[in-house]
Amino acid sequence: MTYDVVLLVEQALTEADALQVLSLHEGIDEEKVVYHVLLPLEDAAARIESAMGSLAAGEVISSPAMVMSDVDIEAVRRDCQERSDRDLAETVHALEKAGATVRGKVVSEPPIDALARSVTEVDGREAIILTRPHVVAEFFHVDWTSRARRRIGVPVLHLLEHENFDEQAGGGEGVSGF
Repeated sequence: MTYDVVLLVEQALTEADALQVLSLHEGIDEEKVVYHVLLPLEDAAARIESAMGSLAAGEVISSPAMVMSDVDIEAVRRDCQERSDRDLAETVHALEKAGATVRGKVVSEPPIDALARSVTEVDGREAIILTRPHVVAEFFHVDWTSRARRRIGVPVLHLLEHENFDEQAGGGEGVSGF
């Protein structure tokens, strides 16, 4: 019998992140904890849009439309796949080094759809979502965690990547501890 935990991560976990996740399941001795890591594939088109959005609005409006060849888009798509594969490998390695049993995959479907499907497939007991801080999305409850809580029928915990529990509680000097 296993205790399956589905992790949805936004970027590669560090060894500290992995130890923190494993500490949440200390004391579950009667069942073997298995972690199922999902890492969404970054969308190449969204990445290009984001880069275009960083240009000053006046420059975009007054300049002619920028045409990208299929080769450029394919190169960005390949780069996204390689980056996601590398982040997943680093995450799996960090969790295994901490002593976890891990399965992982890069998913190309919407993250919450992939999370819901994986929780159902493995009969997950809980989900943990690890992201960078997304203050605006969290405020309007459209972040991954809020959407997952409305959709899947298991407990969902949100942790900030690369911050320890004290920093996430606001007492430290981490990214959100200002």
